[in-house]
Amino acid sequence: MAGLTQYYTASSIDGFITDEHESLDWLLSRDVDDEGPMAYPGFRSAVGAMAMGASTYAWIRANHDEPWDYTLPCWVFTHREFPAPDDGDIRFTQAPVAEVHRQMAEAAQGRNLWIVGGGDLVGQFADAGLLDEVVVSIAPVVLGAGRPLLPRRYDLELLELDRNRAFACARYRVVGPRDATTVQGAFV
Repeated sequence: MAGLTQYYTASSIDGFITDEHESLDWLLSRDVDDEGPMAYPGFRSAVGAMAMGASTYAWIRANHDEPWDYTLPCWVFTHREFPAPDDGDIRFTQAPVAEVHRQMAEAAQGRNLWIVGGGDLVGQFADAGLLDEVVVSIAPVVLGAGRPLLPRRYDLELLELDRNRAFACARYRVVGPRDATTVQGAFV
């Protein structure tokens, strides 16, 4: 049995995952309980494989001096050349998301799949019907600009809502693409 494919991330209250300078300083200074609802350690313990884009991979490598922190297989979608890593199970790919998703599911052996970072890669998984859930911790900060939580229009169904110290935490099921031609009402 295959696990869930999840986009687990944090966001500002106005929907950005990084500020306009690609910084996460706004996030890393917030109070969170690692044993609390929807906390990272509990989420990560259920993950068997992960995928990220080149920008996320480059940011992690540039901002962390220690060895690669993930023991599970990680697919990095990229058209860039990166030096071969000497730590971790990192697989650089240019393959379509559906092909990589099959490889990830096989490697995860029934555990969940994590789409890390954000941006267009999450949108590609969603567009292919391969994104089951969005799990987001919403920080009490307004950024005004940056990288959006999701770069596509999607309807979501709220499955769980909780609080972890400074964060509002929500888990959503991905319902499907938002029909841009249907307008329910307008502000006057």
